[in-house]
Amino acid sequence: MDPDRTRIYLARHGEVVNHGVYNGQTDVDITPAGQKQMERLRDLLQDKNLSAVYCSDLRRTQKGAEIIAKPHGLVPQGFSHFREMHFGRWQGLNYQGVMEKYPADIPQWINNLETFRIPAGESIRDIHDRAIPKLKELVEFHRGQEFALVCHGALNRVILAEALHLSFAHLLRIEQDYGCLNIIDYTPSSTVVKLING
Repeated sequence: MDPDRTRIYLARHGEVVNHGVYNGQTDVDITPAGQKQMERLRDLLQDKNLSAVYCSDLRRTQKGAEIIAKPHGLVPQGFSHFREMHFGRWQGLNYQGVMEKYPADIPQWINNLETFRIPAGESIRDIHDRAIPKLKELVEFHRGQEFALVCHGALNRVILAEALHLSFAHLLRIEQDYGCLNIIDYTPSSTVVKLING
């Protein structure tokens, strides 16, 4: 391993019990299919030399992190910094429900992804400002090592966009399926994304 490089295996949690709605920071569980998705990731990563496994403090990422960590003898650490976007008044609704109750919200959000703050919730910039400093701290702490991070759809997109120097206006061009894997290498002078939505 390059002593200047930190490699992150960035995963999205498995399928959730009420998929299709904006869960945000509502603490929902994963389904049996979601468990299998995380077991597949465990098998993919079991031969990697993981120094740590991190996640948000929400159950859907914690369960996946525990599955990935077990073969390595690691106990995952959860941080509130890595929670999903707070969808405010959208939480618990699906796309159609939001369009029916708050028809102006989604068009405003799409047209200004970075700074539009969902009423009673967060903007993409808010997620960036709470999560990226913590991520950079972990990257520095694990210089010369690799670790896994199990997070959420919107947050993973923010992390990938930051790594790619991609404007947040294009965030929805990045897909993040349940149980997907991304690989990012960080060095003091560059960031290389090796895999997206694998």
